[in-house]
Amino acid sequence: MPQMTPAGARVVDPILSTVAQGFKNAAMVGMSLFPYVPVGQRGGRILSFGREDFALYATGRAPGANTKRMQFGYAAGSYALEQHALEGVVPQELLQEAQAVPGIDLARGAVAKVQNIIALRLEKAQADLATNAALYGAGNKVTLAGASQWNDYTGTSNPAANIETAKEAVRAAIGKRPNTVVMGAAVFARLRQHPTILDRIKYTGRDSATPELLASLFGVQAVLIGDAIFDNNGAFADVWGKSVVVAHTEVSGIADMGQPTFGYTYRLGGYPLVETPYEDRNAKSWIYPVTDEVSPVIAGASAGYLISAAVA
Repeated sequence: MPQMTPAGARVVDPILSTVAQGFKNAAMVGMSLFPYVPVGQRGGRILSFGREDFALYATGRAPGANTKRMQFGYAAGSYALEQHALEGVVPQELLQEAQAVPGIDLARGAVAKVQNIIALRLEKAQADLATNAALYGAGNKVTLAGASQWNDYTGTSNPAANIETAKEAVRAAIGKRPNTVVMGAAVFARLRQHPTILDRIKYTGRDSATPELLASLFGVQAVLIGDAIFDNNGAFADVWGKSVVVAHTEVSGIADMGQPTFGYTYRLGGYPLVETPYEDRNAKSWIYPVTDEVSPVIAGASAGYLISAAVA
C-alpha cells in the first residue's frame, strides 16, 4: 500500500486558491526585483550566469573538425523554500448576516486578508535582501551622507548623477543596463521636489516628478515606489526604508537561459493555496487556511546597485 504524502493528503479549495494566487497588493514592489519563478521542489540550486556572452571565442571550424560547445548557466548557492501559513476565521454569526446582503463574500475576504499578511512578510523579506549592503560588491554600492543626501536641496546632492553612476556600474558588470529602480516612499517624497529634478522637468508642465517622469529622466523602464509599511514595535515604518535599488531584472530569466538578472522569488508550483475550509464548532466559526511555500534569492548581485541612506 503506497504511503500517504503531505501533498497527497492535502485537500485544496480550487476556487479560493485562485483568489490567493491572483492576489496583488499595489503597495508592494518586491516582485519587480525578484520575479516569481515556479519550482517543483522545496529545495535546490540557484541558477546564475557567467560572462560567457562577453568573451571572444575562436569560433572558426575546419572541415571535419568538431564544433566547439558552450554551456550556459551554473549552480551558485542553494535555496530552501520556507512555508508560511495562516488561517482566516469567520464567525458563523457574521456569515449568517452576510447572506442577507447581496455581494458580500466573507470567505473571499478572509482569504484576501490572510494573503495580505503573508504577502507583506514576503515584501519585507525581499526588501531586506535588496537593501543589505553586505551582499553587494564594493563597486556596486554607495552610502550617501550629509550634503550628498537627496533631502539636502542646498548641498551637492545630485540624484540623477547618482542613478547614472549606478547604471554604468551595472552595465560594466553584466553588459546590460538596469531597467528598474525601486525606492522607499520617504526617498520619493524628497526626490520628487528636488531642485535639480524640477529643473529638468520644468518644460513638461509638471510641478513635481511622477514615477513615470522619473523613469523617462533616468532612462529606465520603471521607477517603483515601495509604499508598504509594517508595524515596527508599535510604530509604522517603511518596508523599503531610505534606500534605492537600481537593477536589471529579467522576468523570464530562467526561461530565456543565459540572461543575467538580479534576483528571483522561488515559489512552489500552485502556491499559495487555500485548503478546504473547515468548521470549528467550539469557536462557532469557519476556518480558511492559506499556505505559501516561497523564498526570494539574489541570483546576481552584480546586476544591482544599492544607494543606502539616500535621504536623512
